[in-house]
Amino acid sequence: MKPMRTERLILRNWEDRDRELFHRINSDEQVMEFFPFRRDRAAADGKMDEFRTWIARDGYGFTAAEIVATGECIGFIGLFDTDHLPFLPAATVEIGWRLAPEFWGTGYVTEAAEAWLAYGFETLGLGEIISFAVADNRRSIAVMERLGMTADPSADFDHPGIPDSHPALKRHVFYRLTAKNWRKKRR
Repeated sequence: MKPMRTERLILRNWEDRDRELFHRINSDEQVMEFFPFRRDRAAADGKMDEFRTWIARDGYGFTAAEIVATGECIGFIGLFDTDHLPFLPAATVEIGWRLAPEFWGTGYVTEAAEAWLAYGFETLGLGEIISFAVADNRRSIAVMERLGMTADPSADFDHPGIPDSHPALKRHVFYRLTAKNWRKKRR
């Protein structure tokens, strides 16, 4: 993938120097509040390697977000194929993010997500990009709404990957943004 640049960020494939941060955001209790698992270092390294492979192959994915001014990796933001959710049509693409907590509230996610929406609609020619989050995850829902995404309560779902041992994490809200509505918002 060719790195993308926003005003304050570089969105790029993962590098070995990012492993510590990737592990931290996948094992931190605050970051992973709405996930039923935490990744140890080996599992985090394996997932980062998967992301690297997918990004190299597809040209997009959950990419590293690096601050231009410091070169510091702060987490990931990007587009991802939702083939892990069998009830969604093939070729459905979601937008998602995960940052270290010290970078929350800075506008980095919105800034990078707007660049990814442009890439998805203009370069990939997608007709729609979706997102979803645990129903109580107000921070992520607020980002979806800032991006102009619309809630679709008829598509809310119980996530099949969440075990019954975590009932508060099962219900997910579903948001969508069509290319048509994205273009209207940009005018």
